[in-house]
Amino acid sequence: MPSPSSPSDQRCAKCVVVFLLALLTAGYLNAGEKDAVKSGDKMSEAWKQVADSDGVVICRRVPTDSALEEFRAVGEVDAAPSSVFALVNDPEAYPHFMPYTSECRVLQRFESGTVTYQRLDLPLVSDRDYTLRSVYSRAEGADGATYFIHWAQANDLGPAPLPDVERVKVCRGSWVIEPASLGKSRVTYTVCSGAGESLPACLSGLGSRVAIRKIFAAIRKEVRAPQYADAKE
Repeated sequence: MPSPSSPSDQRCAKCVVVFLLALLTAGYLNAGEKDAVKSGDKMSEAWKQVADSDGVVICRRVPTDSALEEFRAVGEVDAAPSSVFALVNDPEAYPHFMPYTSECRVLQRFESGTVTYQRLDLPLVSDRDYTLRSVYSRAEGADGATYFIHWAQANDLGPAPLPDVERVKVCRGSWVIEPASLGKSRVTYTVCSGAGESLPACLSGLGSRVAIRKIFAAIRKEVRAPQYADAKE
């Protein structure tokens, strides 16, 4: 059995970190779907559940036209949708609560979104960075408003690559925040990413569980802050 400091363990740890990066930085652009892919969808296989812990259900699928896996996480947050939206739509606060985020600068604001530059400080591997263009919207329903945030990489709108930082080239994603019972929110976070390094399939389940639990735990804690808890629709 290899020792904890063996090269094989170090490679495994590095792969886990890179997979956490993929889950933290990206998503699938059409994350508003409410159920598994409809039968006959030629773009992707059906969602398959791979984890259910800490009140978060995680599913996975693979597009037929891509080598990148997609992950979808659904969980409840004990706060109103307006509060959760105010938090995840506050990118300048990400370094204070979002795992591994060391920098997040708003480069541009427009009527329905932002352009932001973000940098991640990760253990064992070099930093990663990217520029995102995010667009938000809302839809009214019988139980209240549902909020959507969709983002995609827009590196051409941000600073030039740095020599000591690896630029993330595939970075798309979204949040869907809808009303649940007793004033809570049902939050859907669906992700698909390429972080520049391949990962063994055996690490997918572990990486998704760890990273998504961190993200949901951070949101559930930070949303209690007054500036978010008091947010109005």
